[in-house]
Amino acid sequence: MTLRYAVVLGFVAFVTSFGAHVVAVNLPVYAREVGVGLAMIGILIAAYDFAEVMAKPLFGALADRAGMKKTMLAGIGVFIAASLMYLWIPPKLLLLVRFLQGLGAAGLSAVSLALVGTYYRERRGRAFGIYNAVKGAGYVLSPVVGGLVVLHANFAAIFMACAVVGALALVGALMLPDPGREAHLEDDDDEFSLAALTAVVRQPSLLRWYGIIVLNMFFVGILFGFVPVRVHELRYGTTGTTLLLTLTALSYLAVQPIAGRLADAMDAAKTIRVGLALSGLAIVAVPFATGWVLGAVCTLAGLGVGAVWTNTDALVSALAREGRLGTTMGIAGSFKELGDMLGPALIGALSQALGLTAGFVICGILGVACAAMLQRVPENAAGAS
Repeated sequence: MTLRYAVVLGFVAFVTSFGAHVVAVNLPVYAREVGVGLAMIGILIAAYDFAEVMAKPLFGALADRAGMKKTMLAGIGVFIAASLMYLWIPPKLLLLVRFLQGLGAAGLSAVSLALVGTYYRERRGRAFGIYNAVKGAGYVLSPVVGGLVVLHANFAAIFMACAVVGALALVGALMLPDPGREAHLEDDDDEFSLAALTAVVRQPSLLRWYGIIVLNMFFVGILFGFVPVRVHELRYGTTGTTLLLTLTALSYLAVQPIAGRLADAMDAAKTIRVGLALSGLAIVAVPFATGWVLGAVCTLAGLGVGAVWTNTDALVSALAREGRLGTTMGIAGSFKELGDMLGPALIGALSQALGLTAGFVICGILGVACAAMLQRVPENAAGAS
């Protein structure tokens, strides 16, 4: 099958990465205009993630029952409507807008991920690599686009940009073939019951990989959340921060298709082990590095998290039970959001109490130790790799 579908689905997922960060990086502008404090900025960022954590499994379950393409289109529609809403409601209601954007993002993100697994039974790793590279471009482009929009217009115009990106994704998604429901479920099979969702969460073959997803996103949250804090401590300024984050993001993007090819050609679990060790040790090294060495450390960390990201997507989709691919990928997406929240929260608390160096070192060592423990889970509980 042509890899064009993976590119289109990657752009659909680009909507959520773009939508999350194009607003988040400009929230200080909003805070100044509306007159809110740092605590509200944190809440506004968390609202988007919280909505995704809650809604991804539900949208995945809906996709299994009602059809994946239809559910994905509904998620895009919710995201566009929520984005346009900000243009006519009081700015103080941004929290509602961010929550609704997050709900829409949950639908389009979880289901587009599941559709990659549905369309590509062969060359699955390569397809996920392309998908994640296109999606991840949103993390790189959103600060640039958001900054230009605010510079030449205003904060509200960011939401028009979100709606335009969503509309482009909608056009592309409409052209995709409709796979229908992944499997025919019995009419009395309640996809939305707690028991049905719990069964997927507790599927023995997936437990290790869920843990690895959380751990990898734990590293991602630390890298993109606290490397800027380290750069600020070094007084490198905005240019230094932008350069280091760009290096990290580009290495993360570039490795995804390569990691996908490796997942198709060899034991993906070996690549995951190397990736986790690389990113964990790089995080330990961050507070001791300066200049080009810090750039190299951030690049290695990006390569590590990128390789793990694509290969776990491929493994989880391959291990999903028949008729449960949407639910499985939705739950995997919620675990990603959980890890992304845990990383900054833990290193923030540790850094506040013990200093930034201790925060990086403890989190990096803890991550490597958890990776080693996850690798010791028996194969009959973690599934074949």
